[in-house]
Amino acid sequence: MNDRTMKAVLYDRYGTPDVLYVGQVPVPEPAPGEALVRVRACSINGGELQARAGGIRLLTGRKFPKRVGLDLTGEIVAVGSGATSVRVGDRVWGTLGRTSGFGTAAEYVTVPAERLGLVPDGVDLVDAAALPVATTAITALQDKAGLRPGERLLVRGAAGGVGNAGVQLGRAYGAEVTALARATNHDFVRDLGAHHVVDHRAVPPEQLGRFDVILDTAGSDLRTFRGLLNPGGRMVSIAFDTARPVPSLGYIAASAVHGRGRVRFFSGNPKRADLDTLARHVTEEKLSPAVDTIFPLEETGAAHRALEAGGVRGKYVVRVD
Repeated sequence: MNDRTMKAVLYDRYGTPDVLYVGQVPVPEPAPGEALVRVRACSINGGELQARAGGIRLLTGRKFPKRVGLDLTGEIVAVGSGATSVRVGDRVWGTLGRTSGFGTAAEYVTVPAERLGLVPDGVDLVDAAALPVATTAITALQDKAGLRPGERLLVRGAAGGVGNAGVQLGRAYGAEVTALARATNHDFVRDLGAHHVVDHRAVPPEQLGRFDVILDTAGSDLRTFRGLLNPGGRMVSIAFDTARPVPSLGYIAASAVHGRGRVRFFSGNPKRADLDTLARHVTEEKLSPAVDTIFPLEETGAAHRALEAGGVRGKYVVRVD
């Protein structure tokens, strides 16, 4: 029986970031097909904020304590039987996936080996924690939208985790990139490679012009932004309006058969091939980590509070020492 314990961020009830605390839990052991990773860092994602606040309690249930953290970087310290794609000592990044819940804000975590990829040599593991979410932007622009050189791309939420990657990749793929961000983030987004930067709170969507591809990370006003598409345009949304989830998701579904331009919706769920593409993009300097602030594990609550306040530039990262 495993009697080793480790530090992990936990919460015993739904609520504000104040419910988070660092407690002791058993060190997990890798099951067949899994790897045990010594976590070096993870990032803060919007989905875990909703979970912690109780916004998706129908999915997360009433069993406590619960954990936080979805993505990670670290080193493999053990592997289960059949986990042949990784080895002890590998520097890796990845995510837990849709069905595994949360738990990477901890000293160790077990992860299906298929959800881990190798971090390129020379990339700091703490900075690298800002990048697994970029697989969502890669899938959105390459696979879902088929973005082509010379097309006009609009990125909503351009300063955020997926948005900043979308700006960098749009530029690297040869598109003309218009980025929406609050005025205080304009210089940051422009430095990422945006050709045009617009304050979304000062300029109404109708004045933005027409676009071939829209990458939406906000999930609100989908009908309005869909109306900005050129003939043959494509809109990819990675979010929906949490205040009105049923109408929002219903509109996305209806767009497949009504009107001009379908709204494609998906939730990032990267596997090894996606992480290998991410590594190649980083190596080719198409993409680099954008880290706003690094928090120690004990200040994970402060990181949650900062993301809820808005205005993030890239990602908030939690370092696990």
